[in-house]
Amino acid sequence: MFQKILIANRGEIALRVLRACKELGIQTVVVHSTADADAMHVRLADESVCIGPPPSRDSYLNIHQIVAACEITGADAVHPGYGFLSENAKFADILAAHNITFIGPSGDHIRIMGDKIEAKRTAKRLGIPVVPGSDGAVTDQKEARRIAAEIGYPVIIKASAGGGGRGMKVALTEADLEIALQTASTEAGAAFGDDAVYIEKYLEKPRHIEVQVFGDGAGRGVHFGERDCSLQRRHQKVWEEAPSPALNAEERARIGNICAKAIADLGYSGAGTIEFLYENGEFYFIEMNTRLQVEHPVTEAITGIDLVHEQIRVASGGGLSVRQEDIKFSGHAIECRINAEDPRTFTPSPGTITHFHTPGGLGIRVDSGVYSGYKIPPYYDSLIGKLIVHGRNRVECMMRLRRALDEFVVDGIKTTLPLFRDLVGNADIANGDYDIHWLEKYLAKEE
Repeated sequence: MFQKILIANRGEIALRVLRACKELGIQTVVVHSTADADAMHVRLADESVCIGPPPSRDSYLNIHQIVAACEITGADAVHPGYGFLSENAKFADILAAHNITFIGPSGDHIRIMGDKIEAKRTAKRLGIPVVPGSDGAVTDQKEARRIAAEIGYPVIIKASAGGGGRGMKVALTEADLEIALQTASTEAGAAFGDDAVYIEKYLEKPRHIEVQVFGDGAGRGVHFGERDCSLQRRHQKVWEEAPSPALNAEERARIGNICAKAIADLGYSGAGTIEFLYENGEFYFIEMNTRLQVEHPVTEAITGIDLVHEQIRVASGGGLSVRQEDIKFSGHAIECRINAEDPRTFTPSPGTITHFHTPGGLGIRVDSGVYSGYKIPPYYDSLIGKLIVHGRNRVECMMRLRRALDEFVVDGIKTTLPLFRDLVGNADIANGDYDIHWLEKYLAKEE
């Protein structure tokens, strides 16, 4: 087991990892920018190192400063959390060159899955069902028209190196294709430094289903069930739940076993999430995230297994603590992402939190690094906390969520709490009858 882990992140995920380390008896080091000097994870860590000014490129994305912090403090491993450097293959390689363990997969696996085209090829080779589309990057209009005609309209153009909804454009007809291709390519080049794009069939009313997987790097793989992340705005997840209201037991076992076998065959190490669009009983691979997900607590709630403990165990060479038959699913869990944003316009709302009160009681978990008097800086992601609720079934979970949302108080800034209070009372949400376009249509009607 590791002696000291450096946490290369901030906010609620840094605090989440710190807690796991403390439970395992591992010393902690956190790095922080000058803007985060008063953050909760900085206060609670055994050691802290300031690595630069507020801009991420000068602090949380500064690989050399983070490696220097490891060497100064004697940290023998780094947990990257999510975002920032968590899927940066170069970072994993540099840490390995300095004999520091990256708590995550190899740089090679990060590269494969970070390139959307190569990831799709790899998924297909591993037996994972994929969305019909181009086999590689599309380079001209003639080729694009041919592929689109083969798979049928509507189609979606996606950035090969993309994520977060950038470099994605839908073409409903051939007349839309030229401008969609040009716009997606231009956006991809500006956002990711790579203008390569590819084409996929656009599914009109799919669910977003993702499967949590783990590999030990030596040919063993397991899955921890699926999460439904269909409630999204601009391709950003807002509400996640497990298990999915859309799947039956047979579908759940089928896609889970496919993913576990693929991870084993790939020789993958650590946590990963294989994401799908699901429509009319079929799963279509869209991408794999080679890190811990924001929504991992809903999986922890229904399995009773600490996924960060598992990450640390696997990275230290201890292997997986469970076999597939050991993983049991119990009840239902929902996570709401509480952002410092206007609940209608989603405009960021940085500022000082004057009062912060979290709900409690059976089945309630709040992951947050903020507190009364904390000043939310304007430089980073607007997520300030996650409300995770677990019940014996979905009905109980929804009732418990309604009560928890009523108890949650954040004053001084605008948050997305009012949105969730609306959603929990909506009939479609109560019935689990929604797809990836539902939330944007709902918000458009409310304007």
